[in-house]
Amino acid sequence: MQVILLERVAKLGQMGDVVDVKPGFARNFLLPQGKAKTASEANIASFEAQKAQLEARNLETKKEAEALGDKLGGQQFVVIRSASDGGNLYGSVSNRDAADVATEEGFTIDRKQVIIREPIKSLGLHEAEVHLHPEVMVTILLNVARSPEEAELQATGKSIQELAAEEEAAAEFEIAELFDDIGGAASDDDDGDVPAAADAASEDDANV
Repeated sequence: MQVILLERVAKLGQMGDVVDVKPGFARNFLLPQGKAKTASEANIASFEAQKAQLEARNLETKKEAEALGDKLGGQQFVVIRSASDGGNLYGSVSNRDAADVATEEGFTIDRKQVIIREPIKSLGLHEAEVHLHPEVMVTILLNVARSPEEAELQATGKSIQELAAEEEAAAEFEIAELFDDIGGAASDDDDGDVPAAADAASEDDANV
């Protein structure tokens, strides 16, 4: 099926290009979202007549998207989720979740603008793409944690495995210190017994 693109579509073409696409892709995505029209003579003629207006509108929306992208790009958003001790999520983080946390922070984006390349199924920092315009894409970070405190630690660059290892090491250190204190106390008791025994021996010698 041939369509004429009304805007740039990634991996497909630029505004004004006539391209071949699968009918389902055209009916379910390109046509309903106003990204293209069927490449009939009437629609091609209509595009040529409105080309200047479409290009001007595209330029305006691109500038708006770039302005938003300057603020949004590189931002880190916290997503609180339940997870196992090993850091595996009970579920996953979706593009809707990413859009929701960004919107809560004052960035109005739609879930359809967010692309998560690899499924997010573990705690940690994960990248997500936000397509603000056919020619404007920025990357944000999703800080997936079990609590705000854990998110703060992860934001410093530490993984959940490193945090767990530090906690384990701290616990082992406390146990070692406890045994040292017990050993020290026992040693003090032993030292206290020696003089008493010596005194008893001296008294026996004197009696003899």
